[in-house]
Amino acid sequence: MRILHTMLHVGNLDKSIDFYTNVLGMRVLRRKDYPEEKFTLVFIGYQDESDAAAIELTHNWGVEKKYDLGTAFGHIAIEVDDAYLACEMVKKHGVKVTREAGPVFGKPGATVLAFLEDPDGYCIEFIQKKISKE
Repeated sequence: MRILHTMLHVGNLDKSIDFYTNVLGMRVLRRKDYPEEKFTLVFIGYQDESDAAAIELTHNWGVEKKYDLGTAFGHIAIEVDDAYLACEMVKKHGVKVTREAGPVFGKPGATVLAFLEDPDGYCIEFIQKKISKE
């Protein structure tokens, strides 16, 4: 078994695609409109779906407001080479960083992470890749 994708409802599909592709560097893997049901699915990711999990953006036509995110969803974690640099890069795109890059609990040597929000308010976590000690 493996995880195939995580689905997110989005209010503005174009804005969400722009965020995930132009800000976070993913690519659109596939897109399908369902005119009779009035919704669109867009799958985005860093790799082909046969190799890695993707994010499914679901846009229900006519729903332009943000969805109630609820309290059960946590975040989507993305590994980055440098969390500090990644935060600076997304801020240049006007992205809200809710926790600046830094070590967990402020402890030196701990995992470096940061949090930001996508256009619909979903939480994205940057986790800095650990350097192997050989």
